[in-house]
Amino acid sequence: MTAPPAPPAGPVRPTTAAGGPVRPADPGTTAGPGTTADPGTTADLGTTAERYRMLRLIRGFEELALGLVKSGAIPGGIHPYIGQEAVAVGVCSALGPADRLTSTHRGHGHVLARGTAPHRLLAELLGRVGGSNGGRGGSMHAADVSLGILGANGIVGAGAPIAVGAAWAARQAAADRGPADRIPVAVAFFGDGALNQGVLLESFNLAAMWRLPVLFVCENNGYATTLPAATAVAGSATGRAAGFGIPAEEVDGMDTEAVRAAALRAVERARGGDGPGFLECRTYRYEGHHTMERRMKLRYRAPEEVEAWRGRDPLPRAAALLDPATVAELDRSVAEQLSAAEEFALASEHPDPAGASDHLYADGLRPRAGVTP
Repeated sequence: MTAPPAPPAGPVRPTTAAGGPVRPADPGTTAGPGTTADPGTTADLGTTAERYRMLRLIRGFEELALGLVKSGAIPGGIHPYIGQEAVAVGVCSALGPADRLTSTHRGHGHVLARGTAPHRLLAELLGRVGGSNGGRGGSMHAADVSLGILGANGIVGAGAPIAVGAAWAARQAAADRGPADRIPVAVAFFGDGALNQGVLLESFNLAAMWRLPVLFVCENNGYATTLPAATAVAGSATGRAAGFGIPAEEVDGMDTEAVRAAALRAVERARGGDGPGFLECRTYRYEGHHTMERRMKLRYRAPEEVEAWRGRDPLPRAAALLDPATVAELDRSVAEQLSAAEEFALASEHPDPAGASDHLYADGLRPRAGVTP
């Protein structure tokens, strides 16, 4: 396998009169709805216009990231989310501020749809200190606990037990506060490649046994890397959940509004104490599993198949619900926001190697009371 290209030297960083670096200006949230700069402020996706804008933002962000991978500015590559945007936007539009989610190796769309500012996420992909995790998480481990984002995850299916634990903790905390308190819901995103992972099935079992407020969201894009799901998964995705008594629904994952409607039903059910739910969102990724595929020249999907799915692109479908002038204005504001995000990310400093061992140990934890024998 050919090694990835070395990162470019990048722009010359200006300095202050004292000789220190000039920190890049924070673009903030002036570009329009569906964004956040303040920790703890989730994205507002309550209208069709805001949902379209987020779809466009995710698509544009991923296209920008692909260019930065090609230039070598993003080391190691990414797993593009292009084509699957309707799932992230539809599900996250059904969540409240106190709800939580776990993501996957293909998680940029989930993180943006929940409210992480694109300039922070882009800087994170570049490994810069201005990133959402100080450049330490990168593409596959972006997190923001203040937004309820408990982390993307490079291990297939590994977000599910984290979501189950978060749901259990949230229910316990709600019980401590009193019966009138609404229970936060935890969402676990995963792909069809996780359907055969034991940890996912164990998560189904615990969530069902304990009637936890969890929504399991399977983004079935038809392929686990290059392996067709039809040749790898016995039965059906919804059948796996039904085997544990979990209500399961299949939904068109290329239709934002259909995903949103299904997610609203499942979230309300879970929040009301009726236990977990499962959505299988039938979707498609237009790019390869990973950007390395372009260099490896893998061929495992017929061009006719890809083209057929492009005819179901979620962006034009969402745009059709708005007037053309509104779409043009939203497209313009997203382009401006992403331009500012790229400028911020490229100007952000690289981490100091002297701090490489920082944050290895947790601090500020509040221990739970144990049980004395």
